[in-house]
Amino acid sequence: MCTPEPADMADRGADDPPSRTGSPDGESQVSEDRWSHHQRLAIRELIDTEVSYLHMLQLCALGIRSRLKQLPQGDLDVLFSNIDDLIKVNSRFLQDLQETDTRGEKQVQLIGNLFLEFQEELEQVYKVYCANYDQALLLVESYRREPELQREIQGIIEAVVPQAGPSGLSFLLVIPLQRITKYPLLLQKILENTLPDASAYPVLQRAASALHDVNTNINEYKRRKELASKYTKVEQLSLRERLARINTHTLSKKTARLSQLLKQEAGLVFRTEDKEFDALEEKFQGVSLCVTELRNNVATYMDNLEAFLHFRPQESDLDMPGGPVGQYCNLARDLQLQAFPVFKQRLEGLVWQPLCSLAKALAGPRNLIKKRLDKLLDFEHLEEKLLEAGNVTYEEEEARHTYQALNSLLVAELPQFNQLAMQWLGQILCTFVALQRDLAEQVLQRAEGSLAQLPHHHLSEPAFRKLVEDALGQAGHQLQSFQKNFEKVLPPPTVQPLLPGAEHQLQALLSRYGPGKLYQVTSSISGAGTLDLTLLRGQIVALLQNKDTKGNSSRWLVDTGGHRGYVPAGKLEPYHIVPSEEKPRGQAAPLKDSQHLTAESTPAPVPSVPAETQVFQVVAVYPFVARSSHEVSLQAGQPVTVLEAQDKKGNPEWSLVEVDGQSGYVPSSFLARAPSPAPWGWSLPS
Repeated sequence: MCTPEPADMADRGADDPPSRTGSPDGESQVSEDRWSHHQRLAIRELIDTEVSYLHMLQLCALGIRSRLKQLPQGDLDVLFSNIDDLIKVNSRFLQDLQETDTRGEKQVQLIGNLFLEFQEELEQVYKVYCANYDQALLLVESYRREPELQREIQGIIEAVVPQAGPSGLSFLLVIPLQRITKYPLLLQKILENTLPDASAYPVLQRAASALHDVNTNINEYKRRKELASKYTKVEQLSLRERLARINTHTLSKKTARLSQLLKQEAGLVFRTEDKEFDALEEKFQGVSLCVTELRNNVATYMDNLEAFLHFRPQESDLDMPGGPVGQYCNLARDLQLQAFPVFKQRLEGLVWQPLCSLAKALAGPRNLIKKRLDKLLDFEHLEEKLLEAGNVTYEEEEARHTYQALNSLLVAELPQFNQLAMQWLGQILCTFVALQRDLAEQVLQRAEGSLAQLPHHHLSEPAFRKLVEDALGQAGHQLQSFQKNFEKVLPPPTVQPLLPGAEHQLQALLSRYGPGKLYQVTSSISGAGTLDLTLLRGQIVALLQNKDTKGNSSRWLVDTGGHRGYVPAGKLEPYHIVPSEEKPRGQAAPLKDSQHLTAESTPAPVPSVPAETQVFQVVAVYPFVARSSHEVSLQAGQPVTVLEAQDKKGNPEWSLVEVDGQSGYVPSSFLARAPSPAPWGWSLPS
């Protein structure tokens, strides 16, 4: 019986018809031998190429990456991505693959099971590398624009991998992509040279299908990442640039989205519910809120720390003898120059900067979530159109796929991101607590020597606390006693003057509501709402209700005598009516006519003079701006000298006054009698 040589079979290929022999049994045997031979060749090709591929990965990681000293670490991370993970996975895969050589007829089935076993790991590591590949190529292109740098890189690559040729980095970076796409082809070649009735055939079929699915999933993951990269970019555009981007297409899309949203709000169409995504988004928003609040709190803490470091009482002259005071100054100076600045530096580096980085990392997912809402509205609109018309355009179908890809990406990666963000946030909080603890320990350690010299160092902690409480209580009693004695000698409070011409309004409100309902405006109020009033300082109002229609007690309903509305309760105070004959000394009274323009009585007798030449000392109650050369400007509270209590025509509404050497007319209602200066004071009891 004549059998062909192995080399001849390899040349003719696996699909060549078997050579004819003299008997059917002999022909069947030759056919099985040919199948087995080509199967072994396909397995050998798988193992040998895997050895070469792993060797090339190791050269890239150890021989080339380590020598590219001229490139920053960030560039190296992008170029070689997770090549270390590839080496780990493929090293174990090759080791298990080589062990199948000793298993004889079971080798083919073991190879199929091995691919099924490594399916998930291969997909996880290669999808990361493939998704990063385009960004690596952009870096390679940027190096080519720098001839000197490109020559250095090319020299290193040619020294380690001569077969790379002029392609250089591009040749090396594409190798993992070629390998993962070749696995289904190598398995298919082994499958084609395996008899259909062999026990290993269905295993190989599943393995080939699994590796095909791996490549499909990697491509889908890469497309999702490209979408994410597109929509997570935050562009700072001016109003002009934003307007320049508006065209009919964008207007049409935004109009359709707004229409869809309004129909959902009106209940005309159903809103798509995704409970899984909604739960993930809620958790993300919670994490985002925690990060924002913590960042604001830490910023406030650092501002207070900065203010604390600027406050240095130990450098002031305390005018106290030495001893404990000197010890305190030395300790405070030591902490101010060493412990606290180091704490601040560590706080910025270990808490503030990581917190800012975390807040920045949240921007990408936040933009994706916002963009998902836009794409969801597009998707819902297209779903309605598909139900009505039965078909959509290619661009519309692409928009549907964009939403599905974006939603799948968020559902797949938001859980991991939320978990990592929570861990990151937890580590920042733990670091902050640790820094506080370290600071407390340093302060106690530095103060240990000084504490032994303090007067009460021998007391136990409970006894020292009792001593401090007693001292504070005694000081509190002394302060209360001082306050009571001080209040006894205080001058009576000055009643806020009424607005000019407000006496008639006051009498109307008093007769209608009684004195218990009257309040005075303490500062001018500018109404912002429809029912809010605008009032001037000193105006009298009557309280109608001490809350608004929503039950808010900070807005009161009042009556001005002509209008009703709401005013802030904090700008009102009860108005106490004091009879003119019982008016306390020092209270300002509005100036009405010439009979009221009399100086307040003093212990020394005042000679009487004719009314038309008598000089009065009063103060300005309200500011006044002169409108002509015959008038003079006033400031509220400014003392003036009344020369005449009427104008030249005898009108008492205007008074001739002298202010800072200038004389002129002012409204009489803007003036009030000044209280007679009388000595007053207080003294501590002996």
